[in-house]
Amino acid sequence: MPASQPRSRARDRNNVLNRAEFLSLNQPLKGNQESRSSSRKQSGQAGAASAQNTNPKERRQSQQLPEEDCMQLNPSFKGIAFNSLLAIDICMSKRLGVCANRASSWGGARSMINLLGITGHGIPWIAGTLICLVKSSTLAGQEVLMNLLLALLLDIMIVAGLQKLAKRKGPYDINPGLLDYLTMDTYAFPAGHASRVAMLSKFFLNHLVLAIPLRILLVLWALCVGLSRVMIGRHHITDVLSGFVFGYLQFRLVELIWMSSNTCQMLISIW
Repeated sequence: MPASQPRSRARDRNNVLNRAEFLSLNQPLKGNQESRSSSRKQSGQAGAASAQNTNPKERRQSQQLPEEDCMQLNPSFKGIAFNSLLAIDICMSKRLGVCANRASSWGGARSMINLLGITGHGIPWIAGTLICLVKSSTLAGQEVLMNLLLALLLDIMIVAGLQKLAKRKGPYDINPGLLDYLTMDTYAFPAGHASRVAMLSKFFLNHLVLAIPLRILLVLWALCVGLSRVMIGRHHITDVLSGFVFGYLQFRLVELIWMSSNTCQMLISIW
C-alpha cells in the first residue's frame, strides 16, 4: 500500500488532464464564475441606470445612423439614371478638356481659346453697350441699346444667383480669372458665358436686320464660345447646355418687360 500511493501520485502528476489549464476547461472555478456573474450584473445594472437617465429623444437619435453612413440597398430607377448621366457628363467633359492646362494635348492653343471666351464675357459687352448708347443719336437705337443693357445686367444677376445656389465645381481645378470675379462667375453651373451668348445671339437675330451669312456666323460664334468653356476645363457639358437654355429664357423675360422708347428716354435723361 505505501508503495502504491507514490505510484498513483506520480501517475496523477504525469497525467496531462490534471493540469490547471485543462481543469479550468472542464471544471471552471467557482471564484471565476462568481466574479464573472457579479461583473455581468454590475454592467447590466449600470446599463439599465444609464438607459433610464437618457431621454427618449436621445435614444432615438442614438439608434438612427447618419444618412451618409447608411447604404441604400434598393436605389430607385431615377437615382440610377441620374448618377449614370452624371458620370457620363463628367467623363466626357474631362475628355473634351484638351486645353485645361499647358500639359494638355492642345495646351498650346489655350491662349486662343481663352480669347474666344472673352468675346462672350459680360464686362466687355456692358462697356461696349454703354459706349454705343452714349454715341447713339436715334430713338430706335437708344431703345434697343437700353434693353440690351437691361438684358446683360439681368443675365449677370440671374447666373450669379443660380451658381451660388448650385455651387457646382468644374471638371478641373481651375481658378476663375479677374473678369470672372467681377461678374461673380465663380462656379460651373450654369455656364455664364453660354447663357450670355445664347441671349445675345437671340436678341440680335430678333432686333437687328442681318444677312443670312451673318446670322449663321452669329449662331456659330455662340456655339464656339460654349465649346471653348468646356475645352479649357471651366465647365461641364451640361453646364454649357443649361446655360444655353437659361440664356433663351432670359431673352424671353426681356421681351416680356421690354422698355418703351419713352421709358428709355426718361432713364437716359436721369443718367
